[in-house]
Amino acid sequence: MSKETTNQSKRVNGHAGIKKQFQRFSRLNRALHALMIVSFISLALTGMSLKFAYTGWASFLSRLFGGFESAGYIHRLAAIVMIGVFIVHIIDLVRMKRKEFLSWRALLFGKHTMLLNKSDLRDLRDSIKWFVGKGERPKYGRWTYWEKFDYFAVFWGIAVIGSTGMMLWFPELFTRVFPGWAINVATIIHSDEALLATGFIFTVHFFNTHLRPEKFPMDIVVFTGRMSVEEFREDKPKEYEALVASGELEKYLVEPYPPIVIRAVRTFGWTALTLGFSIVLAIIYAMLFAYR
Repeated sequence: MSKETTNQSKRVNGHAGIKKQFQRFSRLNRALHALMIVSFISLALTGMSLKFAYTGWASFLSRLFGGFESAGYIHRLAAIVMIGVFIVHIIDLVRMKRKEFLSWRALLFGKHTMLLNKSDLRDLRDSIKWFVGKGERPKYGRWTYWEKFDYFAVFWGIAVIGSTGMMLWFPELFTRVFPGWAINVATIIHSDEALLATGFIFTVHFFNTHLRPEKFPMDIVVFTGRMSVEEFREDKPKEYEALVASGELEKYLVEPYPPIVIRAVRTFGWTALTLGFSIVLAIIYAMLFAYR
């Protein structure tokens, strides 16, 4: 790190005893993610209770929802919320393109792209070397390769799970175009892909986000949108150094939230983590000891 970078880092960190934080996510980003969490957990709870209806824990869940029929209504309502989140996000991308990137090429292939590229492959290679003690930790930019993978998993899920779910919701409409056996195929795809998505989110995604040593036991930045400058410098060194070099870091500095907000955020986060891990354990039990 250069002397100029170090000096500017000291300037942005000292603010009358209260260190400002780096604003990583907008209010809309955080709201959409919170709605995504609520809708996904609702879909997982209701969907898995229907998929494993023969187990005791599924029967218990269904009674909490008011019965299997009510669980179906909740499932479809949560699906509407998730589709709405997806549509709003796409609209926001179009707005960003017009306001900041001006062209789709700049948005999709610029320095902050969410598409996997050669630098992500290098980061993956260097990460493996770092894991086995054969190299240094890569200097990650704004988005890491695993964050990009998680991001596009949503697009895949909406396309596959969403389309098959619509077929099951409106079978009469779709069988005007497709043969009747397509509904049976849609049932299998929807059920198994949803199981895969649930397992992935509540294991791999949870680990990458919350259970890594540097983030354990919880990373709340996606809820608050803010992280300390020290954490930002350590977590995203390439982006940090670019902002310092351009003199733009101070534009993204904001006051930290009061403790009561952080407590509320952590309560929400721990609730989501607990429900997620509980669903995984219930699925493992059903698959090993009660599968039909």
